[in-house]
Amino acid sequence: MSQLILTLSCPVRIGVVATISSFLANAGCNIHDSSQFTDVQNNRFFMRLSFVSEQGRTREELDEAFRAEIAGSDIVHSFHDLNEKMKVVIMVSRFGHCLNDLLYRWRIGALPIDIAAVISNHMDYQKVVVNHDIPFHCIKVTKENKTQAEAEQMKIVRDTGAELVVLARYMQVLSDEMCTKMSGRIINIHHSFLPSFKGANPYKQAFDRGVKLIGATSHYVTADLDEGPIIEQDTVRVTHAQSANDYVSLGRDVESQVLARAIHAHIHRRVFISGDKTVVFPASPNEYVSERMG
Repeated sequence: MSQLILTLSCPVRIGVVATISSFLANAGCNIHDSSQFTDVQNNRFFMRLSFVSEQGRTREELDEAFRAEIAGSDIVHSFHDLNEKMKVVIMVSRFGHCLNDLLYRWRIGALPIDIAAVISNHMDYQKVVVNHDIPFHCIKVTKENKTQAEAEQMKIVRDTGAELVVLARYMQVLSDEMCTKMSGRIINIHHSFLPSFKGANPYKQAFDRGVKLIGATSHYVTADLDEGPIIEQDTVRVTHAQSANDYVSLGRDVESQVLARAIHAHIHRRVFISGDKTVVFPASPNEYVSERMG
């Protein structure tokens, strides 16, 4: 039986949980995991349920029945089948640690996605991508051709049917237009020093200031650059004994982990955008199980 997911949000009111649970019970569905949260600040209720249909009903059938059940209401919902892997386009420049980490997790099934293409503005990772039987597209970006380059990138996204774009250390600023078109569907990774240490070599800046924690932040991309809703963060402790190059190496590892966790949460429909923030529910049982160990 397929593992199905129901996600929904609506203005806060009484009886939503009862409506959902009654519908699933009457439809012959067995709930395995349920998470809910009321965002008082934004007056919004969020819910995610993981369940199976004991009667073998598909997500399309359940969606049609649920729409009839809640007709006229302001509930925003979506059914998902976790057997249907999300199509993803990865974009990368010259730092390959996040890309290589994602390729490994994808290869062993720890990150159950369908990598539809990799786009880069350099040729550095063509061979490693093609060796994974993944289409590689090198699109050079300059001040003069930026509009045309983004049009080519968006064409690849459309043609592949990608639902998510991952910026795995892609070092080009996306236009406001692209950010708006792909709102909630582009995930980025950056060092957590922003906005404290901007510009070139942020780890060297942090080293010179003697910081004791370095880390990374993964967030949805908006027109406000690195100010989008945060999905995942982590840190690693450093001491006076570490060098600036140590900072870079430690930062590289935490960036890879944080980006992978953010993608994992997104593809399993655990992330909801609420204003400028996110609601990120915990993983359901067995979500971290890999097809292979290595």
